[in-house]
Amino acid sequence: MIARVQRWVARDSAWTAAANRWGHGRWVRAYFATISRLGDGLFWYALMALIVIADGYRGLTASAHMAATGVVALALYKTLKRWTKRPRPCAREPQVHALVAPLDEFSFPSGHTLHALSFTLVALAYYPTLIWLLAPFCVSVALSRVVLGLHYPSDVLAASVIATALAALSLWLVPGVSMF
Repeated sequence: MIARVQRWVARDSAWTAAANRWGHGRWVRAYFATISRLGDGLFWYALMALIVIADGYRGLTASAHMAATGVVALALYKTLKRWTKRPRPCAREPQVHALVAPLDEFSFPSGHTLHALSFTLVALAYYPTLIWLLAPFCVSVALSRVVLGLHYPSDVLAASVIATALAALSLWLVPGVSMF
C-alpha cells in the first residue's frame, strides 16, 4: 500500500514537472496565465451579468444559483486547504516554477478548478447551449493550474470530484433544474 502511494506521488510530481516545462513556452504561458486570471472570477462575474441581461428573471435565477454554489465552493476549498496544508508544487518541487504568483500558500484542492467546474455545471443546467464556451474554458482553467506550477494533477482531480458533487447537490436542491 505504501509503495503504491509513493508511486502515485512520484507520478503526480512528474506530471506536474512535465506540464510546467511545457508552460515555459511564451505563447503557452501567456495563454494559461490569461485563462487563470480570468478564472479568478472576472469570467464568471461577466457571465452571470450577461445571463441576467440576456434572460431577465430566469438569468437572475441562474446567476443567483451560480453565486450560491460559488459561496459554498469557497468555504469548502478554504477549509480543505487549511486542513490539509499541502504545499504548492512550486514550493516543494525544485524543478517546478510558479509562472504566475499564487493567490495563497496551499495547493489542495484547486480552488480555480472547483469554481470553474461547479459554475460550469450549474450554468449548463440552465443554458446547455453554452457548452461550446464553458467546456473549453473550464478545461483550460484546470490545466492552467498545473501548467503554471501552482497545483498537482491530484489537486485538480480532487477539485473536479468535489465540484461535481457540489453542483449535483446544488441542482438537486433546486426544483426543475437538472444536470442531465
